[in-house]
Parts: sequence; C-alpha cells; structure tokens
Amino acid sequence: MTLAEIARKPAGSGAFANDKLALETAAATRLLEQEGILDYSGHVSTRIPGRDAFVIQIGSTSRAEVAPASMLVVDYDGKVLEGDGQPPSELPIHIEILKARPDVQSVLHSHMEMAIAFTMMEGVKLVPMRARASRWKSGIPTDPDPSHIKLPEQGRALARTLGPHHAALMRAHGLVLVAESTQALFIDAVHFKENATAQMQALQAGAKPLPLTDAEIAQIERMEMRDWHVKKLWNYYARKGLKNGVLPREWADALVPSKEMMRRERMV
Repeated sequence: MTLAEIARKPAGSGAFANDKLALETAAATRLLEQEGILDYSGHVSTRIPGRDAFVIQIGSTSRAEVAPASMLVVDYDGKVLEGDGQPPSELPIHIEILKARPDVQSVLHSHMEMAIAFTMMEGVKLVPMRARASRWKSGIPTDPDPSHIKLPEQGRALARTLGPHHAALMRAHGLVLVAESTQALFIDAVHFKENATAQMQALQAGAKPLPLTDAEIAQIERMEMRDWHVKKLWNYYARKGLKNGVLPREWADALVPSKEMMRRERMV
C-alpha cells in the first residue's frame, strides 16, 4: 500500500482510513516539533471514526521522526490493538478526553513554555488577545495537578477541567488542546502559541493587556471561515515542512491540498 493509494482512498474506507489518520497525525506531530510546540515530549491523538479507539505515536519515538509505521491504534482501556510498541505514559490524557468529548476528533498534549508561564503568575490569566484566539472565548481553565497524568482518575480530572472548552492549561506542566480534526488541531496550536506570546509581550512591556471584548469576538466570528482558514494554513505549513525536509517528499500527495480543494467558494 503506497501513500499515493492512501491519499486517493476516501475517508472511512476500513484500514485505509486508519492509515490516512496515522499519516496526518504523524505529519502534524513533525510540524508541531518544527514550530517549537512539541520537542522531546508531548503527543497528538486522533479518534478513529466508528471505533472506540484512536491513533497515537509510540511513546519512545522522536517527535521529529514520527511516521505512520510508528503509530499505534489504542482502545479506551489503553490496550494496543495495532502496532508494535508502547504508547506515551500520559495516555490517560487522550483516553479520558476522547471519552468525555464525542465532539473532539484530535487531542494535543504539549509542554509549550509560553503557555506554562501563565500557570505560574499570580493574578494573571491567559485570555484571547489575537483575532484567531476567539476560538478560546469560553475560557482557558487551569488544571491544578502539576504531575504527569498517568492514572485514569487524573485523566478524568483533567477532562473535567477542560469541560466544554477547547483548551486547558496544566499547572507548571503544559496544556491540552482539542479540535474537530488533526489539521485543525495543528492550526489551533500555532494560534495558541501566537496568542500566549502576544499577551506575554504586553506584560513584558509593562502595559496592561487588552483582551478581545465580546463585541470584538462577535465581529471576528461574523467574518470567520474556519474550514477555509484551516485548509489554507495546513497547505502553507505542510509545504514548508516538505521544503525543509521535515516531511518526506513521498508524503506530499497525501498531505498537500489540490488546487480544486483550495478554491474558496465564499468570502464570509
């Protein structure tokens, strides 16, 4: 089975669907490492439609070298169904969030330093500053557990902290982001980092941060085309990764949108 065959096969086509999910999850992981959002640790999971299972990398594999062959299929009991290796030790993060949030298709756990800083300052909360941060208008709660999330009860507590939101910080540890697809998750991670950096820059300038108002968020969302935006940025970052050698050239056909897919049908 070639990557070109995977690319041509429609989503939901049995084993081919799993292979496409594994490829996208591996590519997103490499791109997140390229952007400094993942490093030696952290991980991405993607739900397999129609199964109580998801794909996630082998825990010991370098985030800069993850490939479909280093992905596992794991069920909600933590059992490896497909693949050869052990999943990341913080597997309960993914299991419990995916169980609690049927609307979520992909989960990121990262140790983004800029975001962690907002769990270590008294009286300072991370808030929407940049336009794309309207994604987190409902709030960015902080889970109080600073340790590794290795037990089911810890994962359930983190899922409760996340609640209906799209992001949660983890005290002195990291963050979780959730989204409707692996590509959308990657784009959200890029914007989350941008937003945290913007707020930190305002604080470092000695100024009072001015977060987006409800009226501003409403105006942003009136003009938003999330599907198009995700596709546009994924096209940019996937091509950047291919150009820089972060992604293998043979992945191109499966990952880069076609010209037809990049047609914009509307403006708002």
